[in-house]
Amino acid sequence: MPIKPERLAYGDTIGIVAPASPPPDPRVTDRGLRALESLGFKLKLAPNARRRVGFLAGTDRQRAGDLMRMFADKTVKAILCLRGGYGSARLLPLLNFGIIRSHPKIFIGYSDITSLHCALLTQANLVSFHGPTLCSDLFSKSPGGAGTLAREKMRKKHAGRDAGTPRVLPDAALQSFLRTLMSPSPAGSLCSGFAKNELCVVRKGTASGPLVGGNLSVLCTTIGTQYRPSFRKAILFLEDVGEAPYRIDRMLTHLLSAGFLQQVAGIAIGVNRDCFDQKAGASKEYRQSLEDVLEDRLRPLGVPVVTGLPFGHIPQNATLPVGVRATLDGLNGDLVITEGAVK
Repeated sequence: MPIKPERLAYGDTIGIVAPASPPPDPRVTDRGLRALESLGFKLKLAPNARRRVGFLAGTDRQRAGDLMRMFADKTVKAILCLRGGYGSARLLPLLNFGIIRSHPKIFIGYSDITSLHCALLTQANLVSFHGPTLCSDLFSKSPGGAGTLAREKMRKKHAGRDAGTPRVLPDAALQSFLRTLMSPSPAGSLCSGFAKNELCVVRKGTASGPLVGGNLSVLCTTIGTQYRPSFRKAILFLEDVGEAPYRIDRMLTHLLSAGFLQQVAGIAIGVNRDCFDQKAGASKEYRQSLEDVLEDRLRPLGVPVVTGLPFGHIPQNATLPVGVRATLDGLNGDLVITEGAVK
């Protein structure tokens, strides 16, 4: 069984690391830090989190050193990635997974951070969390709007200080983030509170298994390495951004040719932002849509497939615990987390 980290509580310290790219605008980092502080958490910014070396947030050794220090730091309860971008895979040979295994902590991020999720599961047997980064929409929006009020209500609600106060529901993504990281109970329905207008059941049925996956492009790069997770009887979750349908087809075909997609119990697809054919309108050739590709490549597998689930490069990015059991509901269109992810 994968190792579960301790739950997060208000007043705990969250370490901020930049394992991949730096933010394009430092002010986004500052807004994210203020938003997390307003929720009631203490923050510790890694020494090199604001560095920039080309398209990377510091050298490989600087970024790997920051991550290892956060895992070893007894005052840090959780580690949140500043952003994705590119570069996480370059750190893997530099990490001491023995130390990480002996200091299990909540680790959160998505996109390029998929490399680290795969490595933490395969090398440290640690549950990690595919979820928002500091510079994602959840934390980097300008303060003062309805979202800020909602976050304050949620913070007070969890702290037990809002007796008699009218309930103001926060963003569903924030609910998912806090519920998954702060309670040992199963997080339940991924779709709870989210709009379901993009949901589509490609193949009906239900299936259960451990969650593995992340960004499709990055996941494919683990093939042939020691960091590739096991697909056997897993619920595979996938998302991507800015990839034309033929490129998605190529990556899925790669996984099929390697024999991995045939091993899964079910496939959960997020919202794949900007994954459309930009030349479709001007071309006289027949162009496949992303929906065509998913139907063609995944339906013949004979397992439940649900697309348009609320995770990925979107503001409403739900938090998914990697390595924890879930049930893909291909009858009602949902992904249900059936096991607690923290202790």
